[in-house]
Amino acid sequence: MRELDRAECLRLLATVSLGRIVFTQHALPAVRPVNHLVHGGDIVVRISEGGALASLAAPAEVPGVVVAYEADAIDPETHLGWSVVVTGYARPVTDPGEAARYADLLHPWAGRPSSHVLRIHPDLVTGFRLESVPARPLRALHG
Repeated sequence: MRELDRAECLRLLATVSLGRIVFTQHALPAVRPVNHLVHGGDIVVRISEGGALASLAAPAEVPGVVVAYEADAIDPETHLGWSVVVTGYARPVTDPGEAARYADLLHPWAGRPSSHVLRIHPDLVTGFRLESVPARPLRALHG
C-alpha cells in the first residue's frame, strides 16, 4: 500500500465519475453514491431536491457543510488499484450560469431529477494505491 500525494489523488478522482459522499443525516453518518467531476481542484456533484442530500444545499450565508467524498478503482480479482478520500466543505453552486454548465456535464444516473449542484472544496485529501508486491527469489535450502 503506497500513500498518494494531493495532486495524484485529485488526478485519479478525475479519471472516474462515481464516488460516495459521506454526510450527517439526523445526527448519524450517511453515505450515498453520486456521480462527480473534478473542476479547479474541487469535486462537483448534483443532488436532487427533497432527497437525503438536500440538506447539503445550505443557504449561502452558511459557510458550508462538512462532508467526506470517497472514490476508488480496485480490480475485484487482483485487489489492486487506488482509493481516495477528500474531506471538506460542501457548498451550493449559486451562480445560475455555472450551475447550468455543471448540469450539462453531470447527468443524473439514479433516475431522479437533480436540481442542485454542490462544490466540495478539499481541505484534507488522502489516498493510497494498492500495488502488487514483487515476488522474492527463492533461496536454496542448505542442510
